[in-house]
Amino acid sequence: MTGTTETNEKKGLPPSRQAIDDKLRAIIADVLGLDRDHVETFDGDTGLFGHLPELDSMAVAGLLTEMEDRLDIIIDDEDVDGEMLETYGGLLAFAEMKVIEG
Repeated sequence: MTGTTETNEKKGLPPSRQAIDDKLRAIIADVLGLDRDHVETFDGDTGLFGHLPELDSMAVAGLLTEMEDRLDIIIDDEDVDGEMLETYGGLLAFAEMKVIEG
């Protein structure tokens, strides 16, 4: 955990953008069985669903469940669409929005 995350959590603030990014990368690596060094190379335009063979429809459910658990968020069925899963940037923006919503 970064110092900023610890400080934010102690102050009752949401995790920093970097902390959410770090957690999301760890979730993707763990759920999809990808090398963490490879996941670290993802940028906002990196394709996910339809681009990573590991991210099929079954893996999406596992990914969303892990995001809920590790980011302490609730993802409703109507929140899930192709756009949020299309790129890493889209998924990160979605995760940040959900964390801020609390």
